[in-house]
Amino acid sequence: LDVDLCGPSIPRMLGVEGSTVHQSTYGWEPVYVNQNVSVMSVGFLLGNADDAVVWRGPRKDALIRQFLTDVNWGNLDFLLIDTPPGTSDEHISVAQYLAHAKIDGSLIISTPQEVALADVRKEINFCRKVNMRILGIVENMSGLRCPLTSIKSADAANGRVIDAMTGEDVSDAVRSTLRNAFPNRDLQFLINVLPESSGGVAAMAKYMDVPHLGSVPLDPSVASACDAGWRGFKWNGPTAESLEKITDASR
Repeated sequence: LDVDLCGPSIPRMLGVEGSTVHQSTYGWEPVYVNQNVSVMSVGFLLGNADDAVVWRGPRKDALIRQFLTDVNWGNLDFLLIDTPPGTSDEHISVAQYLAHAKIDGSLIISTPQEVALADVRKEINFCRKVNMRILGIVENMSGLRCPLTSIKSADAANGRVIDAMTGEDVSDAVRSTLRNAFPNRDLQFLINVLPESSGGVAAMAKYMDVPHLGSVPLDPSVASACDAGWRGFKWNGPTAESLEKITDASR
């Protein structure tokens, strides 16, 4: 359930952008990604994907209530609700309408820099005020990880190694040198792009007494997969391993 009403990105990320919902005798029918995953989002109700949703609180509240009560979800194993950042109308409505539904808990996502952590501390306190269990917190964009082949490779979006003084592209020379120095090794670059001036998510989780479930690197292949509806993503790299560990830890 996508309740990020002003920025509904879930249809695009799951590869069902442009789909429509219809009414049946049981209510609104969600859009099915596959046999096991169904989706409801305000994105399906817009005439144009670029239309802005300019709504005040009461209208947002009414739509979220409809999504929870008037959608024919069927028998669910899980209902995952994607909310926008912050502690605004969407979060209050979800907490209010599901107060008696025995919510398993909230999963909070943050990037490592202090500007993001300041907002996340407020979200943690919000959950505590409404008596919502916190399953844990995940650090997203935890360093940029990319293979050596991403430097000027055919499938890269990507990077070059340049001489800072002249601007000369020395990517081929660097790649060749590293391959010769470390034969038969799978070399990757790991760069902490975002600062961890206050210790990052792990330190904040310890301070706020919230489980730290793990970290997900800033991975260009994930961004590409989200744009493409997760088609072609290879679940065999460091990012996939991180996501699987986080899933296991949050159960």
